[in-house]
Amino acid sequence: MMIPVASAQQQASSPTTVRTQQPPVEPIVPNSEFDSALPTLSGDINAPLEPMSAFDAKPAPTTHTPPLPTPTAPTTEAQVPAETLPDAVLPEAPELAQPLTPLSSFDVTPVEVAGVDDKKAVEIRYDTVVNGLDEIDGTTQFRELSALREGDGKAANAAMVQARAKEDEQLAVRIMRAKGYYDGTATSAIEQPPGQRLRAVVTAIPGKQFTLGSIRIDTQPTVPPDLVQRELPLKVGDPIDAERIQAAEANVSLKLPQQGYPFVEVGQRDILLDDTTVTGAYTLPVTTGPRSSFGTYSTTGKLAFDAEHVGVLARFKQGELYDNRKVDDLRAALVSTGLFSGVSVEPQRTGQIAPDGTEYVNLLVKQDAGPARTLAGEAGYGTGQGVRLEGSWTHRNLFPPEGALIVRGVAGTQEQGAGVTFRRSNAGRRDRTFQILANASRTNYDAFEAFTGTLGIRWSYDSTPIWQKRFTYAYGAELIGTNEDTYDFDVAARRRKTYGIAALPLFAGFDTSDNLLNPTKGFRLKLNVSPEASVQGAVRPYGRFMVEGTAYYPIGESIVIAGRARAGSIQGIARDDLAPSRRYYAGGGGSVRGFGFQELGPRTPEVDEDGNNLNRPIGGRSLIEFALEARYRFGNFGIVPFIDAGQVYESSLPKGSDLRFGAGIGGRFYTNFGPMRVDVATPIARRPGESKIALYISIGQAF
Repeated sequence: MMIPVASAQQQASSPTTVRTQQPPVEPIVPNSEFDSALPTLSGDINAPLEPMSAFDAKPAPTTHTPPLPTPTAPTTEAQVPAETLPDAVLPEAPELAQPLTPLSSFDVTPVEVAGVDDKKAVEIRYDTVVNGLDEIDGTTQFRELSALREGDGKAANAAMVQARAKEDEQLAVRIMRAKGYYDGTATSAIEQPPGQRLRAVVTAIPGKQFTLGSIRIDTQPTVPPDLVQRELPLKVGDPIDAERIQAAEANVSLKLPQQGYPFVEVGQRDILLDDTTVTGAYTLPVTTGPRSSFGTYSTTGKLAFDAEHVGVLARFKQGELYDNRKVDDLRAALVSTGLFSGVSVEPQRTGQIAPDGTEYVNLLVKQDAGPARTLAGEAGYGTGQGVRLEGSWTHRNLFPPEGALIVRGVAGTQEQGAGVTFRRSNAGRRDRTFQILANASRTNYDAFEAFTGTLGIRWSYDSTPIWQKRFTYAYGAELIGTNEDTYDFDVAARRRKTYGIAALPLFAGFDTSDNLLNPTKGFRLKLNVSPEASVQGAVRPYGRFMVEGTAYYPIGESIVIAGRARAGSIQGIARDDLAPSRRYYAGGGGSVRGFGFQELGPRTPEVDEDGNNLNRPIGGRSLIEFALEARYRFGNFGIVPFIDAGQVYESSLPKGSDLRFGAGIGGRFYTNFGPMRVDVATPIARRPGESKIALYISIGQAF
């Protein structure tokens, strides 16, 4: 049956209200049939549940379902008889019968429009304003942690700016509470001033600052009784500032182990706030542990040496009150041996009571021995001395503990040589070194040429980078055999002579400077004395003496005025009876800059085959030197103008006359192991034959 439908035109234009009347609908399943299909339920709520098998599906009884009534179209007063619509007849179109074009054949390249950059993400810019934190000194901390400032004033949209502002609200509240403003509040707002870019404003209202109303420490008795209270730098009335309170508690953890309590534990603080008085009751539990003293050593791991040698490195004795600064020093000494990939020192309780009532502590040294072999090199250049290269191979623990074998070689323009050294570091005492050495060398300077062999033994007590000592010393013995050419004034020609020399070199030093490699204040004094005997036809005893003083005075933070004075004397022997290699010379990078190596002092009247004056230095029995520098440093670089003076004399005591001066400027590059030095200098009132410009390159300051 066709349902009458109004045409589209009629529906759009007719103002008539359509009223719809629905015919009665009969139920699909009659009520009586539906009720009979329901299972029977027991009235006893405590009856057991029926088995699941009872619910198996059963075939429904066959019933006759009456046909649904055919719906009739609603009628209206204006309804017209409906006409049967003919089937739509489409014009014949062969294209519609063709298969669709595959999607892969379409060009999906975006269309680029001139002047429009679709690749650039949309971005808005904003300013950040924070109010209210200046008065509590919280603005700097806010800027360091702010989400708004971390965004660098850029965001994809305003919602992102709003989210950052909300995060900074909480940040402002945390900052206020950390400074004791527990009632502080913060709000944020996004503003768009006319003609300006977006602005995020965070406003903090700190309120009143809470202070400490009482301080209570729960701890055991200590010696002295007020030790914990003394080392907790808080007092009633102080603001409840998180940084200050944490620092005070950290001070307890730091200072008590320095005063005999290595096992101290600082517990969790408790602060009870009182809104009425705007104060807080502060309680801190501290477990001090036993008062302790140094006891024994033990060691474990991959060992470089045993526990007995650990005790040699310690600067404390058994029974001394425990001080963790001395334990840190012991660990630094272990590290400085260069024998470990890793090493730690940990205190352990022993339960053993010392006579003074303290408990002995065992120090457990955990070792992880590393590679003991080292290859090292050194290079330098000086006008008149040329290039000098030195290399060495070292096994630092070939003869434990800390018995090193060192093989050394030198190759240079004017020096070549090789040597072997046995060295025992920390020999029976911390920082005391014992050495046995054997060297053979050839030196070829303007003053002399020498083939020298040396056997020596030496004990020394030296400064180290981790412990710069005020007083240092060294003593030993040397046997030297040397064949040297020298100018013989009796025959007015050069001759080769062989000398045998025995020496007992002694050294003493006193140092108040602040740094071993790059001092900026203080002074140093050095004294060298060497009783010697020369055997060259006859035995001639004599003494060599050298004294040196340096001082460092800072001017501001960037400039250091440094000065040096040195004087030397040889007593008891004529200059011409002294081996040329044992005489004094001056000139060069470590002496008087501006002059070549060994260029100053008396000179020979030699002439070559063509009659030209060779004018070679001959050395002397005394010398005097002075130097003054202004060391200006900026960052890792520095500029050093300087002036040096000095002279060598034939007499046994320096006269101070005929001083020669050199001036120049140097550059410094500061590294973690010392400054790299480049100095350029020229002699003042230069004489014929002297260097015009002298260049010096080395490691370390000139003095």
